Amino acid sequence: MSASTTPHPTGTAGGRATRRRRRGPRTWLAALPLLVFTGLCFGVPLGAIAFGAVTRTDPVSGATEATGEHLARSLQGPYLGSLIGSVQLSGLTALVAGVLGVLIAQAVVTSPSRALRGATLTASGVLANFGGVPLAFAFIATVGISGVVTQLADLTGLGWNLYSFTGLTVVYLYFLTPLMVLVTVPALDGLRPQWREAAQNNGASGWQFWRHVGLPVLAPSLLGGFVLLFGTAFAAHATAAALVGGSVPLVTLKIADALSGNVLTGQENVALALGLDMIVIAGLVMAVYLPLQRRSARWLR
Repeated sequence: MSASTTPHPTGTAGGRATRRRRRGPRTWLAALPLLVFTGLCFGVPLGAIAFGAVTRTDPVSGATEATGEHLARSLQGPYLGSLIGSVQLSGLTALVAGVLGVLIAQAVVTSPSRALRGATLTASGVLANFGGVPLAFAFIATVGISGVVTQLADLTGLGWNLYSFTGLTVVYLYFLTPLMVLVTVPALDGLRPQWREAAQNNGASGWQFWRHVGLPVLAPSLLGGFVLLFGTAFAAHATAAALVGGSVPLVTLKIADALSGNVLTGQENVALALGLDMIVIAGLVMAVYLPLQRRSARWLR
């Protein structure tokens, strides 16, 4: 082979690998500010929570010693009940909002109206971020004990109670359902028309297409959306605090009570242990969510 036809080393796989290795340190250097910012904003608080959850300070001598007492207490009695209540509320609202969100997203994607799509996505973006005390006040004024709709429709006589587990579930659906719409619409857009046409050409019905093609492809996105809704509901605090107070056992409300000393004093470390429990549950949720998102992205690109 002549010199003119000899491939240049940089054009080979080895050359490309060499260039990637050379770019590696520069990439890390460019990401260093972000890593430092993330470490300060997340690592330091996480370290403080973990340290307070597993240590105890003697008020007389000031000596600090390791202990598992706070973690053990956070998994007993009313604290354990609050964790279970938060998981139940988050799971139920995520499931219902997931189903409603998928149905709305499918209606939007299949609709020929661009105005409907734009209005739905805009409203979903607004409602998904509408929470806290303003949302609680809106529901209290509308369907509370003296709310306008409650008085007009006599909801109290029908057994409706906003300040209960059921009422809190309805309130959470108000911002979780739009969030599911925002998550699902891009996934539904990623279903290629050629797949449906190929299924129809092979004699498959609409149900068979969704069973064997559509749902398997969308499953990672749908499960990822469910996990995202679960985490959002699990971490919500202001809406529940303004709406139900302590009538519904939730871990975020127990943490607030322990830190403020509303029930018992000197429970700050138990509150930190509850916070660590929440972080562990959130970490498990994210461990499920991220692989699902990566798998979905490979199919829907």
